[in-house]
Formats: sequence, C-alpha cells, structure tokens
Amino acid sequence: MSMLKIKNFSKVYKGGKRAVDKLNLTVEAGDIYGFIGHNGAGKTTTLRAIAGVLDFEEGEIFVDQKSIHENPIACKQVMAYIPDNPDLYEHLSGIQYLNFIADLFQVDKKQRSEQISKYADAFELTKNLGDAIGSYSHGMKQKLAVISALIHKPKLMLLDEPFVGLDPKAAHLLKGFMAELCKEGSAIFFSTHVLEVAEKLCNKIAVIKGGKLIADGTTEEVKGNQSLEEVFMELIEDFK
Repeated sequence: MSMLKIKNFSKVYKGGKRAVDKLNLTVEAGDIYGFIGHNGAGKTTTLRAIAGVLDFEEGEIFVDQKSIHENPIACKQVMAYIPDNPDLYEHLSGIQYLNFIADLFQVDKKQRSEQISKYADAFELTKNLGDAIGSYSHGMKQKLAVISALIHKPKLMLLDEPFVGLDPKAAHLLKGFMAELCKEGSAIFFSTHVLEVAEKLCNKIAVIKGGKLIADGTTEEVKGNQSLEEVFMELIEDFK
C-alpha cells in the first residue's frame, strides 16, 4: 500500500527557476526510502511540498491515498516532518512543546506519557524537559524535534538531513527507531548526504540531480555490485 505517491510533481520558483521537474515516486508502507542528491538538487523543495508547507501548481502528491491539495489536514494528521533546521517554540519548555504536539495530533494521555518517556529517556533528554527550549543546544533541539515526530506514530515520516547535528549515539538510536516505525507499517522518506547511512539503512533509493530523477529502485538495483557512493558519483557525472 502506498503511503506516498508523487505524480508529475514540478515546482517553478519566481523568475522561472525549475527546482523540481516532473518527479514521479512511490513510497510503500514499510519502506525506508533514501532521497539523495547534491545541494540544490530539489530534495528540500520536494519534502516541503509533500509536508504541505510549500505550494505547487504542477502535478499531484498523495499521502495515504489522499491528495495534499484537496485534503491537506487529513494528510498532515498522518505524517511527521522534520526540516533540516527545526524551528521550535523557544519560549516553551521541552515538555510543554511535546504536549502541544501531542494535543495537535490528539494523542491520548497514556500513549503520550509512554512515548515521551521512552524517547526522552533513550535520547537522554528527560532531565532537560523542564527547561526552556531556547536554552537547548542544536543537538538537543534536534532530539526534541525527533521525539515530537515520533510520539503520534506517523504513517509517513519525512526527514530532511536528519543526522546532521546528532551525535553518533543519537544517530544510532534514530536509525533504530526509524526501522521500528517501518516494521509497524509506516513509511519513511528522507534526504541525506551521508551515503553510507543510506546504503545500510534504506531498502529503496532515489537519486535526483537538477530537479530531475535520474535513478530509483531498491538499494540493490540502484547500486549493483558497487558502493552507493561510487554509483552516485557516476550517475551525477553521466547525467549532464
């Protein structure tokens, strides 16, 4: 069952810059789908359009079989989006922010308590939940954003460079939680520059260059007998 279907999606910015050009992708339940490409390739534009924070005129995006154009609220109710630089409400404490997110997604008291406890303990953030987010380090803010995305058990999780700013232990934990979520039938679509992570973690890969999809499929299909880094460099060089 597809959790995300992108059909002929294009995004043209003012001035005529075509950031994404006729992108077609399908992410199924259970997929950990890596979206790779250089800076400016169109990854963040695509993720923001899926999340419903960037408007677009060409093509269509479906989340859990629903159109982001026609049913934006229904789509947003079943997904979580972590941008590369999360904007959090810095005047709130960590726990106030997590409760605010849980309220938005109508997470009952028992589930939210269990989820917050589980993830805050794992990310060693429990003792800081009473502190103002403005006092958090970049890494702590990233961890809080990850926890807020996980507590409502989204059917689709979107992450833009999720491992930037996380220490090795937190990055390892996040990979485990991503795999756990997908085993329960959710799907994850994330951009990354860390090709070794994508190669080990993802069952599917898409490569984008200059707004155009230049390769996609299972990780094995995309990389063949080479490393993902070797294939990526070859694809980027060949596709001019």
